[in-house]
Amino acid sequence: MRVAIVNDLALAREVLRRLVLSVPHYTIAWTACDGAEAVHKTAADRPDVILMDLVMPVMDGVEATRRIMAESPCPILLVTSSVSGNFSKVYEAMGQGGLDAVNTPTLDRKGQVRDGEGLLTRLANLAKVARAPALSKVAPPPVVRAEGPGPPLVALGASTGGPEALARIVEAFPADFPAAVIIIQHISADFVPSLVQWLQHRARLHVRLARSGDVPVRGEILVAGSNDHLILGRDCRLLYTDDPVDNPYRPSVDVFFNSLAASWSTPGVAALLTGMGADGARGLLTLRQCGWHTLAQDQASSVVYGMPQAAAQLGAACQILPLSRLAPVILAHLAHQEPADANRHSS
Repeated sequence: MRVAIVNDLALAREVLRRLVLSVPHYTIAWTACDGAEAVHKTAADRPDVILMDLVMPVMDGVEATRRIMAESPCPILLVTSSVSGNFSKVYEAMGQGGLDAVNTPTLDRKGQVRDGEGLLTRLANLAKVARAPALSKVAPPPVVRAEGPGPPLVALGASTGGPEALARIVEAFPADFPAAVIIIQHISADFVPSLVQWLQHRARLHVRLARSGDVPVRGEILVAGSNDHLILGRDCRLLYTDDPVDNPYRPSVDVFFNSLAASWSTPGVAALLTGMGADGARGLLTLRQCGWHTLAQDQASSVVYGMPQAAAQLGAACQILPLSRLAPVILAHLAHQEPADANRHSS
C-alpha cells in the first residue's frame, strides 16, 4: 500500500512515516506540508490512501479533501491532533469525502511511536477493501421474509461523504415521522458517538446508538455503533455479529440489508448513499425483490459514486435520485403517495 502524508508539522510527518513503514509492504508515496501541495501531488501521483491533517496553512484539510475528491479521488483518512477538539472540521471534511478520523500518533521518550493502533487498523481495513472481489452482476435469489409485527422501517446505508448526506436526509424528517430509521455508516466504532451527536444537532427525531436487543420504534433513529455488523434477528431485535468475519466493510450495509429481508415482515424503504466500493448493492437488490421501495443517490450529488453506482448496475434501485429528493420521496412513499414503480428511474 502506497501512503501519502499531509501535515504542516515536520515531527508529525516523521511520526506517521515511522508508523507506516513499520508494516511490511507499506510504503510512503510522498509527503506534503499543506493542502495545496497535496492537491498538486495527488493529481500527479495518486496514492492508495492519504493521511490528511485538518489544520494547515495555505489550504486546510477540508478544502484539500474537497479538491482531491473532485479532481483525483482516492481514500482519505483524516489524521488530526484532536478529533474531539476539531469536531466541526472533522465533519466538514467527512462531508467532502474523508473516510474516517483518528488522532495523530505521538512519540514516547524513547522515540517509539505510541497510540498508532487505531490508524494501523484503519489502513489494514482499507487494504482489505482494495482486495475485495469485483461486484458480480448475478442477482441473488429472493429471500422469504419472516413474519412479525413492526412499524414502517427506513434503512440508510452510506460510506464516503455519508455523514453530510445522512444529515440532509434526517433533518427533513418531521417530528411526527411515522417510521423507525436505522443507519449503517462505514466509520470506526470509536467515532460513532460523535456522529450520533452531530446528527442529533441536525435532526428533529431522537438519534442514538443501536444496542443489542433494541427493537426499532417509530420516530427514532438508530445508528450502527460497532466494528461488528449490525443485523436484525428473527425476533425483530437488533444485534451485533462478527460474521461474516471476512467482510472488509464494517459495519456492512449488505449484511444489514440482507438481515432485513429475512426478518422484517413489512417491506419498507431502503436507500444506498454516496460511498466508495460496492457494499450495499446486493443487499439493496435483495430488499427490492422482497417488495421494498429501494433508492440510490445519483452521481451528480454523490461525493463518490461507487456504492449507488453498483446498485444501479445491478438494477437494485427502484429510483435513482439526487440527494435533495431522497427525503421527500421517502416521506411520500410512507404516506402511500409515491407509487413504487419498479421500472421507473427518476433524476
